[in-house]
Amino acid sequence: MKQGKTLIELCKELERQRMARKDFIADTRSLMITTNEHGQSQLDVDLGNTNQIFNVNDLTHQQIASRLQIPLKYYQKMRLEYPSLLDENINSWFSKNGERRMLRTLDTNIRAFLSDRYRRLDNLELAEAVLPIIKEMKGAEIVSADITDTHMYIKVINKKLKAEVDVNDIVQAGIVISNSEVGLGSLKVEPLIYRLVCKNGLIVKDYAQKRYHVGKQVESEESAYEIYRDETLEADDKAFFMKVQDTVRCAVDEAKFMLSVDKLRQTKQQSTGDDPIKTVELLADKYVLNQNERGGILRHFIMAGDNSKFGLINAITRSSQDIEDYNRATELERLGGELLALPIKNQLVASAYPRTSNDINPSMKNVTPIQNKNVISIAR
Repeated sequence: MKQGKTLIELCKELERQRMARKDFIADTRSLMITTNEHGQSQLDVDLGNTNQIFNVNDLTHQQIASRLQIPLKYYQKMRLEYPSLLDENINSWFSKNGERRMLRTLDTNIRAFLSDRYRRLDNLELAEAVLPIIKEMKGAEIVSADITDTHMYIKVINKKLKAEVDVNDIVQAGIVISNSEVGLGSLKVEPLIYRLVCKNGLIVKDYAQKRYHVGKQVESEESAYEIYRDETLEADDKAFFMKVQDTVRCAVDEAKFMLSVDKLRQTKQQSTGDDPIKTVELLADKYVLNQNERGGILRHFIMAGDNSKFGLINAITRSSQDIEDYNRATELERLGGELLALPIKNQLVASAYPRTSNDINPSMKNVTPIQNKNVISIAR
Protein backbone atom coordinates (compact mmCIF):
# COMPACT_ATOMS: atom_id res chain seq x y z
CA MET A 1 0.00 0.00 0.00
CA LYS A 2 1.33 3.41 -0.97
CA GLN A 3 2.35 5.61 1.94
CA GLY A 4 1.25 9.23 2.00
CA LYS A 5 1.27 11.65 4.91
CA THR A 6 1.53 10.86 8.59
CA LEU A 7 -1.61 11.51 10.61
CA ILE A 8 0.00 14.63 12.10
CA GLU A 9 0.91 15.94 8.65
CA LEU A 10 -2.60 15.23 7.41
CA CYS A 11 -4.23 17.10 10.29
CA LYS A 12 -1.90 20.08 9.89
CA GLU A 13 -2.74 20.36 6.19
CA LEU A 14 -6.48 20.07 6.90
CA GLU A 15 -6.23 22.89 9.45
CA ARG A 16 -4.24 25.02 7.00
CA GLN A 17 -6.81 24.49 4.28
CA ARG A 18 -9.66 25.40 6.61
CA MET A 19 -8.07 28.83 7.10
CA ALA A 20 -7.21 29.30 3.40
CA ARG A 21 -10.39 28.11 1.70
CA LYS A 22 -13.31 30.28 0.63
CA ASP A 23 -16.56 29.42 -1.12
CA PHE A 24 -18.73 31.71 -3.22
CA ILE A 25 -22.12 31.57 -4.89
CA ALA A 26 -21.94 33.60 -8.08
CA ASP A 27 -24.14 34.37 -11.06
CA THR A 28 -22.00 33.58 -14.09
CA ARG A 29 -22.82 37.08 -15.40
CA SER A 30 -20.65 38.41 -12.55
CA LEU A 31 -17.67 36.36 -13.72
CA MET A 32 -14.99 37.24 -16.25
CA ILE A 33 -12.17 34.96 -17.37
CA THR A 34 -8.93 36.20 -18.94
CA THR A 35 -5.64 34.52 -19.84
CA ASN A 36 -2.45 36.41 -18.98
CA GLU A 37 0.79 36.54 -20.97
CA HIS A 38 2.08 33.44 -19.17
CA GLY A 39 -0.89 31.35 -20.33
CA GLN A 40 -2.52 31.32 -16.88
CA SER A 41 -6.31 31.65 -16.91
CA GLN A 42 -7.71 33.91 -14.18
CA LEU A 43 -11.29 34.31 -13.03
CA ASP A 44 -12.46 37.74 -11.88
CA VAL A 45 -15.38 37.53 -9.43
CA ASP A 46 -17.41 40.74 -9.10
CA LEU A 47 -18.61 40.91 -5.48
CA GLY A 48 -20.31 44.29 -5.88
CA ASN A 49 -18.10 46.47 -3.69
CA THR A 50 -14.92 44.58 -4.54
CA ASN A 51 -13.43 42.13 -7.00
CA GLN A 52 -11.40 39.00 -6.30
CA ILE A 53 -9.20 37.28 -8.87
CA PHE A 54 -8.29 33.60 -8.74
CA ASN A 55 -6.14 31.33 -10.90
CA VAL A 56 -8.10 28.59 -12.70
CA ASN A 57 -6.73 25.06 -12.31
CA ASP A 58 -7.06 22.14 -14.75
CA LEU A 59 -10.03 20.54 -12.99
CA THR A 60 -11.99 23.80 -13.02
CA HIS A 61 -11.29 24.16 -16.74
CA GLN A 62 -12.73 20.67 -17.28
CA GLN A 63 -15.81 21.50 -15.20
CA ILE A 64 -16.38 24.76 -17.09
CA ALA A 65 -16.04 22.94 -20.42
CA SER A 66 -18.55 20.32 -19.30
CA ARG A 67 -21.06 22.89 -18.02
CA LEU A 68 -20.86 25.01 -21.18
CA GLN A 69 -20.99 21.88 -23.36
CA ILE A 70 -17.76 22.74 -25.14
CA PRO A 71 -16.05 19.50 -26.29
CA LEU A 72 -13.01 19.06 -24.06
CA LYS A 73 -10.64 18.32 -26.96
CA TYR A 74 -11.61 21.59 -28.68
CA TYR A 75 -11.56 23.44 -25.35
CA GLN A 76 -7.98 22.28 -24.74
CA LYS A 77 -6.96 23.22 -28.28
CA MET A 78 -8.22 26.78 -27.75
CA ARG A 79 -6.55 26.89 -24.35
CA LEU A 80 -3.15 25.99 -25.82
CA GLU A 81 -3.29 27.64 -29.25
CA TYR A 82 -5.83 30.48 -29.07
CA PRO A 83 -6.51 31.44 -25.42
CA SER A 84 -8.20 34.73 -26.30
CA LEU A 85 -10.78 32.79 -28.33
CA LEU A 86 -11.37 30.51 -25.35
CA ASP A 87 -11.83 33.52 -23.07
CA GLU A 88 -14.35 35.00 -25.51
CA ASN A 89 -16.25 31.70 -25.72
CA ILE A 90 -16.46 31.28 -21.95
CA ASN A 91 -17.40 34.89 -21.19
CA SER A 92 -20.03 34.97 -23.93
CA TRP A 93 -21.75 31.83 -22.65
CA PHE A 94 -21.42 33.01 -19.04
CA SER A 95 -23.25 36.20 -20.04
CA LYS A 96 -25.85 34.69 -22.38
CA ASN A 97 -26.90 31.80 -20.14
CA GLY A 98 -26.56 33.29 -16.68
CA GLU A 99 -26.87 30.82 -13.82
CA ARG A 100 -25.74 30.51 -10.23
CA ARG A 101 -22.70 28.34 -9.54
CA MET A 102 -20.65 27.48 -6.47
CA LEU A 103 -17.00 28.47 -6.69
CA ARG A 104 -14.67 26.64 -4.30
CA THR A 105 -11.33 28.37 -3.78
CA LEU A 106 -8.14 27.53 -1.92
CA ASP A 107 -5.26 29.95 -1.49
CA THR A 108 -5.27 31.88 -4.81
CA ASN A 109 -6.91 29.19 -6.94
CA ILE A 110 -10.40 28.31 -8.11
CA ARG A 111 -10.38 24.58 -7.39
CA ALA A 112 -13.96 23.70 -8.42
CA PHE A 113 -16.88 25.08 -10.47
CA LEU A 114 -19.99 23.35 -9.12
CA SER A 115 -23.76 23.43 -8.83
CA ASP A 116 -25.21 25.78 -6.23
CA ARG A 117 -26.88 22.66 -4.78
CA TYR A 118 -23.52 21.09 -4.01
CA ARG A 119 -23.34 20.05 -0.37
CA ARG A 120 -20.03 20.89 1.25
CA LEU A 121 -18.97 17.80 3.19
CA ASP A 122 -15.46 18.90 3.94
CA ASN A 123 -12.38 16.87 4.76
CA LEU A 124 -11.59 18.43 8.13
CA GLU A 125 -15.12 17.88 9.43
CA LEU A 126 -15.00 14.29 8.17
CA ALA A 127 -11.65 13.67 9.87
CA GLU A 128 -12.92 15.19 13.12
CA ALA A 129 -15.92 12.84 12.97
CA VAL A 130 -14.15 9.56 12.12
CA LEU A 131 -10.76 9.76 13.85
CA PRO A 132 -12.22 9.40 17.37
CA ILE A 133 -14.24 6.38 16.18
CA ILE A 134 -11.11 4.77 14.72
CA LYS A 135 -9.31 5.41 18.00
CA GLU A 136 -12.10 3.59 19.87
CA MET A 137 -11.86 0.50 17.63
CA LYS A 138 -9.75 -2.21 19.29
CA GLY A 139 -6.83 -3.25 17.11
CA ALA A 140 -7.39 -0.42 14.60
CA GLU A 141 -4.38 1.27 13.03
CA ILE A 142 -4.15 3.94 10.32
CA VAL A 143 -1.67 2.49 7.82
CA SER A 144 -1.87 5.19 5.14
CA ALA A 145 -3.42 8.63 4.69
CA ASP A 146 -3.11 11.53 2.30
CA ILE A 147 -4.78 14.63 0.96
CA THR A 148 -4.41 15.46 -2.72
CA ASP A 149 -5.78 18.27 -4.88
CA THR A 150 -8.99 16.28 -5.34
CA HIS A 151 -9.39 13.75 -2.50
CA MET A 152 -8.65 12.85 1.10
CA TYR A 153 -7.96 9.24 2.09
CA ILE A 154 -7.72 7.51 5.45
CA LYS A 155 -6.85 3.78 5.26
CA VAL A 156 -7.33 1.71 8.40
CA ILE A 157 -6.67 -1.94 9.28
CA ASN A 158 -7.99 -3.98 12.19
CA LYS A 159 -5.20 -6.23 13.46
CA LYS A 160 -7.65 -8.33 15.47
CA LEU A 161 -9.67 -9.41 12.43
CA LYS A 162 -7.54 -11.60 10.19
CA ALA A 163 -7.60 -14.82 8.19
CA GLU A 164 -5.33 -17.07 6.14
CA VAL A 165 -5.75 -17.07 2.38
CA ASP A 166 -3.17 -19.85 2.30
CA VAL A 167 -0.65 -21.30 4.73
CA ASN A 168 1.24 -18.38 6.29
CA ASP A 169 -0.44 -15.94 3.88
CA ILE A 170 -2.41 -13.76 6.27
CA VAL A 171 -4.79 -10.92 5.43
CA GLN A 172 -6.37 -8.38 7.76
CA ALA A 173 -9.66 -6.53 7.51
CA GLY A 174 -9.79 -2.79 7.13
CA ILE A 175 -11.59 0.21 5.66
CA VAL A 176 -10.84 3.12 3.35
CA ILE A 177 -12.53 6.44 4.10
CA SER A 178 -12.36 8.90 1.20
CA ASN A 179 -13.92 12.19 0.19
CA SER A 180 -13.73 14.79 -2.55
CA GLU A 181 -14.42 18.46 -1.86
CA VAL A 182 -14.35 19.36 -5.55
CA GLY A 183 -17.10 17.28 -7.10
CA LEU A 184 -15.13 14.15 -8.04
CA GLY A 185 -17.17 11.60 -6.16
CA SER A 186 -19.09 10.85 -3.03
CA LEU A 187 -17.93 10.41 0.54
CA LYS A 188 -17.09 6.68 0.70
CA VAL A 189 -16.44 4.05 3.34
CA GLU A 190 -15.09 0.94 1.59
CA PRO A 191 -13.91 -2.42 2.94
CA LEU A 192 -10.19 -3.14 2.64
CA ILE A 193 -8.21 -6.38 2.63
CA TYR A 194 -4.59 -5.90 3.70
CA ARG A 195 -2.12 -8.67 2.79
CA LEU A 196 0.70 -8.79 5.32
CA VAL A 197 3.28 -10.64 3.24
CA CYS A 198 3.60 -7.78 0.75
CA LYS A 199 1.65 -4.96 2.46
CA ASN A 200 -0.80 -4.79 -0.45
CA GLY A 201 -4.14 -3.11 -0.04
CA LEU A 202 -7.19 -4.42 -1.91
CA ILE A 203 -10.28 -2.20 -1.84
CA VAL A 204 -13.34 -4.46 -1.93
CA LYS A 205 -16.05 -3.36 -4.33
CA ASP A 206 -18.82 -5.19 -2.47
CA TYR A 207 -20.35 -3.64 0.67
CA ALA A 208 -19.04 -0.08 0.05
CA GLN A 209 -21.11 2.74 1.58
CA LYS A 210 -21.52 6.14 -0.10
CA ARG A 211 -22.86 9.54 0.92
CA TYR A 212 -23.54 12.07 -1.82
CA HIS A 213 -22.82 15.82 -1.93
CA VAL A 214 -26.37 16.87 -2.77
CA GLY A 215 -27.98 19.63 -0.75
CA LYS A 216 -30.52 22.43 -0.89
CA GLN A 217 -30.24 25.32 -3.29
CA VAL A 218 -28.78 28.42 -1.62
CA GLU A 219 -31.28 31.28 -1.67
CA SER A 220 -30.09 34.86 -2.18
CA GLU A 221 -30.71 37.85 -4.45
CA GLU A 222 -27.04 38.85 -4.61
CA SER A 223 -25.12 38.22 -7.84
CA ALA A 224 -22.00 36.97 -6.06
CA TYR A 225 -21.11 36.54 -2.41
CA GLU A 226 -19.04 34.43 -0.05
CA ILE A 227 -20.93 31.69 1.75
CA TYR A 228 -20.43 30.45 5.29
CA ARG A 229 -21.90 27.67 7.36
CA ASP A 230 -24.98 28.87 9.19
CA GLU A 231 -26.39 27.24 12.35
CA THR A 232 -28.93 25.19 10.38
CA LEU A 233 -26.26 23.80 8.06
CA GLU A 234 -23.96 23.02 10.99
CA ALA A 235 -26.79 21.10 12.69
CA ASP A 236 -27.55 19.20 9.47
CA ASP A 237 -23.88 18.33 9.05
CA LYS A 238 -23.60 17.17 12.64
CA ALA A 239 -26.48 14.76 12.10
CA PHE A 240 -24.99 13.65 8.79
CA PHE A 241 -21.54 12.93 10.24
CA MET A 242 -23.13 10.99 13.10
CA LYS A 243 -24.50 8.66 10.40
CA VAL A 244 -21.01 8.45 8.88
CA GLN A 245 -19.63 7.53 12.31
CA ASP A 246 -22.16 4.68 12.54
CA THR A 247 -21.13 3.54 9.05
CA VAL A 248 -17.47 3.46 10.09
CA ARG A 249 -18.28 1.53 13.27
CA CYS A 250 -20.04 -1.16 11.24
CA ALA A 251 -17.69 -1.18 8.24
CA VAL A 252 -15.29 -3.80 9.61
CA ASP A 253 -17.75 -6.68 9.63
CA GLU A 254 -16.40 -10.18 10.26
CA ALA A 255 -19.01 -12.00 8.17
CA LYS A 256 -18.49 -9.75 5.14
CA PHE A 257 -14.72 -9.95 5.58
CA MET A 258 -14.81 -13.74 5.53
CA LEU A 259 -16.97 -13.74 2.39
CA SER A 260 -14.35 -11.59 0.67
CA VAL A 261 -11.54 -13.85 1.93
CA ASP A 262 -13.39 -16.89 0.53
CA LYS A 263 -13.61 -15.16 -2.85
CA LEU A 264 -9.89 -14.43 -2.67
CA ARG A 265 -9.14 -18.09 -1.91
CA GLN A 266 -11.18 -19.17 -4.94
CA THR A 267 -9.14 -16.94 -7.27
CA LYS A 268 -6.14 -19.20 -6.58
CA GLN A 269 -7.91 -21.87 -8.63
CA GLN A 270 -8.69 -19.59 -11.59
CA SER A 271 -6.06 -19.58 -14.33
CA THR A 272 -5.32 -16.53 -16.46
CA GLY A 273 -3.68 -18.71 -19.13
CA ASP A 274 -0.07 -19.39 -20.04
CA ASP A 275 0.84 -15.98 -21.48
CA PRO A 276 1.22 -13.31 -18.77
CA ILE A 277 2.21 -10.68 -21.33
CA LYS A 278 -1.03 -11.11 -23.25
CA THR A 279 -3.05 -11.25 -20.04
CA VAL A 280 -1.66 -7.91 -18.84
CA GLU A 281 -2.01 -6.29 -22.27
CA LEU A 282 -5.68 -7.28 -22.42
CA LEU A 283 -6.22 -6.10 -18.85
CA ALA A 284 -4.51 -2.78 -19.60
CA ASP A 285 -6.65 -2.19 -22.67
CA LYS A 286 -9.92 -2.93 -20.86
CA TYR A 287 -9.15 -0.79 -17.82
CA VAL A 288 -7.20 1.98 -19.61
CA LEU A 289 -3.81 1.55 -17.98
CA ASN A 290 -0.85 3.51 -19.28
CA GLN A 291 2.50 2.02 -20.33
CA ASN A 292 4.19 2.49 -16.95
CA GLU A 293 1.28 0.89 -15.11
CA ARG A 294 1.17 -2.02 -17.52
CA GLY A 295 4.93 -2.54 -17.16
CA GLY A 296 4.72 -2.47 -13.36
CA ILE A 297 1.88 -4.98 -13.22
CA LEU A 298 3.61 -7.29 -15.70
CA ARG A 299 6.88 -7.16 -13.75
CA HIS A 300 5.22 -8.12 -10.45
CA PHE A 301 3.03 -10.71 -12.19
CA ILE A 302 6.03 -12.50 -13.72
CA MET A 303 8.24 -12.17 -10.63
CA ALA A 304 5.59 -13.84 -8.45
CA GLY A 305 5.35 -16.77 -10.86
CA ASP A 306 1.62 -17.15 -10.21
CA ASN A 307 -0.58 -17.09 -13.30
CA SER A 308 -3.80 -17.43 -11.34
CA LYS A 309 -6.34 -14.67 -10.94
CA PHE A 310 -5.01 -14.33 -7.38
CA GLY A 311 -1.56 -13.65 -8.80
CA LEU A 312 -2.91 -11.02 -11.19
CA ILE A 313 -4.87 -9.25 -8.45
CA ASN A 314 -1.78 -9.12 -6.25
CA ALA A 315 0.38 -7.87 -9.13
CA ILE A 316 -2.06 -4.99 -9.60
CA THR A 317 -2.23 -4.03 -5.92
CA ARG A 318 1.55 -4.44 -5.51
CA SER A 319 2.22 -2.17 -8.48
CA SER A 320 0.07 0.53 -6.88
CA GLN A 321 2.92 1.11 -4.43
CA ASP A 322 5.13 2.20 -7.33
CA ILE A 323 2.70 4.85 -8.61
CA GLU A 324 3.69 8.42 -7.72
CA ASP A 325 0.16 9.83 -7.68
CA TYR A 326 -1.77 8.76 -4.57
CA ASN A 327 -5.15 9.08 -6.32
CA ARG A 328 -4.06 6.78 -9.09
CA ALA A 329 -2.45 4.32 -6.68
CA THR A 330 -5.80 4.07 -4.89
CA GLU A 331 -7.56 3.48 -8.22
CA LEU A 332 -5.31 0.46 -8.79
CA GLU A 333 -6.23 -0.86 -5.34
CA ARG A 334 -9.87 -0.50 -6.41
CA LEU A 335 -9.08 -2.27 -9.69
CA GLY A 336 -7.90 -5.26 -7.68
CA GLY A 337 -11.27 -5.25 -5.94
CA GLU A 338 -13.02 -4.92 -9.29
CA LEU A 339 -11.41 -8.17 -10.47
CA LEU A 340 -12.23 -9.88 -7.19
CA ALA A 341 -15.91 -8.98 -7.57
CA LEU A 342 -16.22 -10.53 -11.01
CA PRO A 343 -17.74 -14.04 -11.27
CA ILE A 344 -15.31 -16.93 -11.07
CA LYS A 345 -14.41 -18.58 -14.38
CA ASN A 346 -11.73 -21.06 -15.35
CA GLN A 347 -9.65 -18.46 -17.14
CA LEU A 348 -9.64 -14.94 -18.55
CA VAL A 349 -11.20 -15.00 -21.99
CA ALA A 350 -10.36 -12.60 -24.83
CA SER A 351 -13.35 -10.92 -26.45
CA ALA A 352 -13.65 -8.82 -29.57
CA TYR A 353 -16.44 -6.53 -28.52
CA PRO A 354 -15.66 -2.81 -29.14
CA ARG A 355 -15.03 -0.41 -26.27
CA THR A 356 -17.13 2.70 -25.80
CA SER A 357 -16.57 5.83 -23.75
CA ASN A 358 -19.20 4.52 -21.28
CA ASP A 359 -16.83 1.69 -20.32
CA ILE A 360 -14.23 4.09 -19.00
CA ASN A 361 -14.14 5.18 -15.38
CA PRO A 362 -14.39 9.05 -15.46
CA SER A 363 -11.34 9.36 -13.20
CA MET A 364 -9.31 7.38 -15.80
CA LYS A 365 -10.37 9.20 -18.97
CA ASN A 366 -7.18 11.27 -19.14
CA VAL A 367 -4.91 8.24 -18.80
CA THR A 368 -3.24 7.21 -22.05
CA PRO A 369 -4.60 3.78 -23.01
CA ILE A 370 -2.51 1.00 -24.47
CA GLN A 371 -3.00 0.66 -28.21
CA ASN A 372 -4.23 -2.93 -28.33
CA LYS A 373 -7.29 -4.08 -30.24
CA ASN A 374 -8.00 -7.07 -27.99
CA VAL A 375 -10.17 -6.55 -24.95
CA ILE A 376 -10.17 -8.77 -21.92
CA SER A 377 -13.51 -10.10 -20.80
CA ILE A 378 -13.02 -11.00 -17.15
CA ALA A 379 -16.08 -13.07 -16.43
CA ARG A 380 -18.65 -10.41 -17.14
